[in-house]
Parts: sequence; structure tokens; C-alpha cells
Amino acid sequence: MFTTRPTLQGTHGMVSSTHWLASAAAMAVLEDDGNAFDAAVAAGFVLHVVEPHLNGPGGEVPIILAPAGQAPRVLCGQGPAPAGATVAHYTSLGLDLVPGTGPLAAAVPGAFDAWMLLLRDHGTKTLAEVLAYAISYAENGHPAVERVGSTIATVRELFETEWTSSAEIYLAHGRPPAPGEMLRNPALAATWRRLIAEAGAAGAGRETQIDAARRIWREGFIAEAIADAVTRPTMDTSGERHTGTLTADDLARFEAGYEDPVTYDWQGWTVAKCGMWSQGPSFLQQLALLPDGLEYGTPDYLHTLIEGTKLAMADREAWYGDSADVPVETLLSREYNDARRALIGERASTDLRPGSPGGRHPRLSKQAELSAGGAVPPPAAAGAGEPTVANDGATRGDTCHLDVVDRWGNMIAATPSGGWLQSNPVIPGLGFPLGTRLQMAWLDEGLPNSLVPGRRPRTTLSPSMALRDGVPVMAFGTPGGDQQDQWSVHFFLAVALRETVRGSLDLQGAIDAPNWHTDSFPSSFYPRATKPGSVTIESRIGDSAIAALRRRGHDVTVGEPWSEGRLCAVARDPETGVLSAGSNPRGMQGYAAGR
Repeated sequence: MFTTRPTLQGTHGMVSSTHWLASAAAMAVLEDDGNAFDAAVAAGFVLHVVEPHLNGPGGEVPIILAPAGQAPRVLCGQGPAPAGATVAHYTSLGLDLVPGTGPLAAAVPGAFDAWMLLLRDHGTKTLAEVLAYAISYAENGHPAVERVGSTIATVRELFETEWTSSAEIYLAHGRPPAPGEMLRNPALAATWRRLIAEAGAAGAGRETQIDAARRIWREGFIAEAIADAVTRPTMDTSGERHTGTLTADDLARFEAGYEDPVTYDWQGWTVAKCGMWSQGPSFLQQLALLPDGLEYGTPDYLHTLIEGTKLAMADREAWYGDSADVPVETLLSREYNDARRALIGERASTDLRPGSPGGRHPRLSKQAELSAGGAVPPPAAAGAGEPTVANDGATRGDTCHLDVVDRWGNMIAATPSGGWLQSNPVIPGLGFPLGTRLQMAWLDEGLPNSLVPGRRPRTTLSPSMALRDGVPVMAFGTPGGDQQDQWSVHFFLAVALRETVRGSLDLQGAIDAPNWHTDSFPSSFYPRATKPGSVTIESRIGDSAIAALRRRGHDVTVGEPWSEGRLCAVARDPETGVLSAGSNPRGMQGYAAGR
């Protein structure tokens, strides 16, 4: 079978990420006898440097990890809403949505502490060893990818007139970096060097220094600079200047933590996802809604998947959130999904149809109802999971992903995001901005995803892990905002329903398969738009399939041949020990490495 590149195979270690330099850094750690968790941390910090339009230290990262011989666990690096982030505070400012940029949209940053907890509990390398790669690229520079420059160009006026600390780094030559031009962030390199020095002064020992670094982030010079930055009035997508709600106390209280994943069994597979504070269970609901006997790739297969996605995402809007009161087991139950599956007809639906699990009546945000009715202009297609950015910095669908498996059988999937260069001004002296994850919470009281102090905003970030007979065999994921748990489902089904390659899972063939997404539900990103009945599909899927979908009433947008998805994946055969990896060719940026 022709693919854009081979599915890699080997026995030492495999890495796949959304940027070749992150994959190379992770592989270098594996070659230096580090394990998968050491490699993931090193790659995560490199992604902060080389994909600053897609993630940063001030953002968040959900992680699914499976130490060799153990069941998967979720490590949550999604920070909560600050203590002062009440609905009343935002509505008193005349807002009906949390702005898409600026300090009002900043949750407590969670990525750094999650990476440090992973390194302390499961890694073997020191803080200095894993940060060395990111420091080198920040200090000495790295060739800028095309999308970095185009994103900076879109917000250039904002940087020059309002966010001048960002202009110092990203308009250092008076213009955005050209593709391939060296881009440096000396302030970020200096931050990590100071962190290492202060952590080293706390005492000997790897774990001692990692814990010291966590305290410095929460209470030391980094926390002080973050808390100070939030007090500065900042122009955001509302067209006004606002200060944020994040305080030093919020930073000091937060710690990343572990929890059990949500799982679902499907045709001999078990898929593990993050909980109801993410959109991860929508992946599992889509599997639960599939009828038996669908033939992969047929128009009927596509129609059924599209309609199932709409139902799962409608449930996401009504029932998901950190304040959810519906057990996920109810949403995944046979009885519930048999009833929901009966709603899938021969014609495409244009309605937002959440279910009534356990007899509960669904309630949606007023903004979601307006959006579903077409009152808000639909968003542009995100295209390969890269950001669509307005002049005011409003962004949707921008994230990174990385997967690693090592020769001992350790496996990890991580989806770092937030803290984008276009989300907030760069914090002076630190070299990175805060994130905007609070834009995903509603300013309606009493919803599962209402803005509530101490609660996590529902995130789109959604790493995945798949098991066979209780043993982790595959880690995978993609950028793409609301599209993550669409593209990932399609990839998984392409792996599960098609033949293997060289005796292993055909990761590359599944990544290369034509992909699609629907926007027929409220976006998680400001201004929370909906495009009822829509589906955007790669032209490679073929004219006959496109025509068949249109006959069934789908509002089809035909995209470029390689425009949907940015998947990464690694796998391990528990019987042979053979490791494999695949990476996304779309965007000419993702890369897998291994031996």
C-alpha cells in the first residue's frame, strides 16, 4: 500500500511529534539511555520554543502515560479558573463571553507542573538534562517554520501598538521571521537557566531539584512575574483593555495530579481517554454509536460517522465539564447509545440534539443555542490543525502533540497547548505568555462547563491510548481543537479496520487516509460559532463519496487534498517487542524517528 512515508519499525525507541526538532530531541534522550518519559519532557519543552504559536510554558498539557507493565493513567496539566474568575465579575464588565485573548482568559497555567511531576515520578534524567535542548534552541535559534511567521504577521499591528513585549521577541528584526530564518528567544533561555541554577542551590538529588523547580514556578521569580503581568490592562478580543483574575495565591495553590482514564471496549480494543473535564469521552461515544457491519470508507460509513459525531458533540455541550453531574458510564451505556443511534437517519441533521441520560433534561448555554441557530457567523476551516488567527489574536484549533514508546515498554501520549504567542503578551523577563483556556467556559450559571473558580474549563486537548487484552499497544493524538476527537477517531478506525503492515499496525497508512471534520456544534473557541450540517472533507476522498454525502443533505466543503489532521502515533507489539511510529505529512512539519 502506498503511503507518504513508511511506518517506522524498530526495537530501541520510537517518537512521533508535530515538529521534527522535538522528535529529534526526544530520540536523543532515548539514545542517552533515557526512558519514554524523559524523552517526552525534553520534547515538550522544545515544542514550546519551535511551535510558539501552538503552545508554551504558560499553557496546559493533558497526558496519558502507561509505565511498563502498568495500566494507563491520566496526568492532568490543565489548570483551573482562578479564585476571582466568577461569572459575576465577567458579566459586570459587560461581557457575555470570555474574551479569546488577554489576561481575563488566563486559567492557572498547568503545563510546567505536569511536565515536572512526570519527570520526577517516572523519569530518570535531571532537570538540566531535559531542558538543555529547549535552552539551546531558544538561545542559539531555530529555523522558523512557515506558520510561525504567518501567525506573527497576522497580529503584527497588535504587537507593535499594544503587546510590545511580544514584539521584542517576535518582531526582533522589525518584521515577522521569514521561513527558515533563525528565531531566538533569549529571555526564555535565561528563565530556564535561572530556574536550573536556583533549583540546584536547593540541594543535591534529582527529585529534590525538580521539586524545587516546581516551588520556584509557583512561588518564586516566575510566579512573581506572572502575577505582576496579569495586573496590566491588556487589549483583548472584546476591543477593551482588561486586567486578569490570576493571582499569586492561585499559582501557589495549583499542583498537577493523576487520575484514572475513562475507557471503552470496542471490538477487542480498549481506548483510554481523559475525563469529563476534556472532550475525550466524545471519542468513546462515537465508538459506542457505531452500528455493526459498516464497511470502512463507504459513503454509508462516512455518513454514519458524521451523524454520530454530531450526537456525541451535542452531548459534550450539554453534559461535559468539570462540574458534570452525569456519570460518563451512563453516556457510554448500551441502553443510552442504542436509543441515540436510532436518531441517525438517511439525511444529514442540522439540529443540535443532546440526549437525556437518566431522564435528565439537557440545558445549553444561551450562546450555544444562538450559535446553533445560525446567529453567529461560522468559523473558517482550520486546515491541518494550524491556527486560524484574527487580527486581534483570536485563535482556534492550535495545539501540538507528541507520543513516545521505549524499549522497556513505557508509553506516553501528550497534547501540549495554550500559552500561544498570540494569546497574551509575552511576560517581560520570562519570554512566554499566559494562555486563554478560560474562553472555553460559559458565562451562564449552573452548566457543567460554567466558569467557576477552582474548576477546570473544559478543554479540547485529547491524547489517546489504545490497549489489547489490557496491554497498552498504541499512543496517538492530534492538534486541531474541536477536530481532535474527530480526526483521532478516524485514525483509530483506519488502524482497527484495515490490514497490518509488516505484521504491525499500519500507523502511517491510517494517518495518510483521507480525513474530514464537522463544525455542526458550538466551537470551543471564541466567538463559539456553529455551522449546522457542515462537513469539510479532503478532496482525495473522491467525487463519488462527496456526491453521495451531498445527496444525503450534508453541507460539504471540499478542502485541499492534504488539509485535515496532524496525527502522531507510536505502537508496541507486546508479543514481539517491535515498536513502530508514524507521523503526519500534512503541513510538512510532523516527524517520526526511531530505531
